[in-house]
Amino acid sequence: MKPLSVYVHIPFCTVKCGYCDFNAYAGLDHLKASYADALAAEIHGWKDLLAQRRIATVGFGGGTPGEVPASDIARVLEALAAVSAIDSGAEVSLEANPGTTSLSHLRALRAAGVTRISYGAQSFDSAELRFLDRIHSPEAIVASIALAREAAFESVGLDLIYGLPGQALAAWESTLRRAIDLRPDHISAYALTVEEGTPLGHRVARGMVTPLDPDTAAEMYDFASSVLESAGYEHYELSNWAMPGHQSRHNRVYWQDGDYLGIGAGAHGYLDGERYENIAHPRDYIAALTAGTPDTRAAVLHSYRPSEAMAMTDWVTLALRLIDGFDPAAFERRFGQSIHDVFGPPIRACADAGLLAVTADRVRLTPRGLLLHGEVAVQLLAHLEANRPSVAP
Repeated sequence: MKPLSVYVHIPFCTVKCGYCDFNAYAGLDHLKASYADALAAEIHGWKDLLAQRRIATVGFGGGTPGEVPASDIARVLEALAAVSAIDSGAEVSLEANPGTTSLSHLRALRAAGVTRISYGAQSFDSAELRFLDRIHSPEAIVASIALAREAAFESVGLDLIYGLPGQALAAWESTLRRAIDLRPDHISAYALTVEEGTPLGHRVARGMVTPLDPDTAAEMYDFASSVLESAGYEHYELSNWAMPGHQSRHNRVYWQDGDYLGIGAGAHGYLDGERYENIAHPRDYIAALTAGTPDTRAAVLHSYRPSEAMAMTDWVTLALRLIDGFDPAAFERRFGQSIHDVFGPPIRACADAGLLAVTADRVRLTPRGLLLHGEVAVQLLAHLEANRPSVAP
């Protein structure tokens, strides 16, 4: 059977951080039990599709999945197993906050089938954690990694953030060094993004906070890549480094045009070329799933099939997130056209500018191109928008 990945969105947080624009909510713990019921109902609604596929990966994101009862995570996995075949070696990943997962809770998650846990550490600097509205301490990160190891997860990861307002390179280096000392299997490092409509976005708009200049953030990115690779981590995606054998199989599905079923409030899915998004607020999501016998569309807010131009651009820009890039033959198998016929001019322009390295069997970003991935994406889409007749319908 064709493989399928499943993303399960858990929208609950103890505190919603000021920089976060994810579909996450604080103060709704009273909805957790009924939310678990709704997740099980939505999975049952997709039973006809799930019966025809085998599940290769499951990813619990949010929000903070690590803060719901392990029994709720187990219930979701049991609901999936009841209607689909889950690979014996399936990767089941879950995000958690440092300091909020006891050893008994971690063991229960492991027993439920979770194989991979990633902690949102963000920083080892107490002042930076306060700025980010994080409720844990640097010491809690250390303790959480130790507990996850004791609970015998197959892979343990840390997520970090750089490019904070006023952050010095030395502070970022300190966080990196302390993270490496813990020897996690996987490290993600993301530049702080100021999103419109968030509390941080409002502070920046009012002049209360000045974002770090892009050149310094770029220097931090290059420094992270150098330090992590020197420590034995493979840089396999724009923002992700892993020890051998510990790359995120679930996230690779997103970057490689794979199908994934999105379950939960605000979850996004991608099935056979169609994208969809679920109802966002958990209260409305629960109501939709408990209003009667759910079908596959009970929680879907809207869906669409991207235009050929957008599908091509999405395919290339996502594939370029991988450090190894992609084989042009894979693009031709997917769309029936040569990538050079479709994207020839912008590919040549980006190669001439030192952003892309192009050979007969590989297109990838150069080290300089990694810093300008968004600019490459803009040039690709702009070319197709200006030359619509050259793209097959």
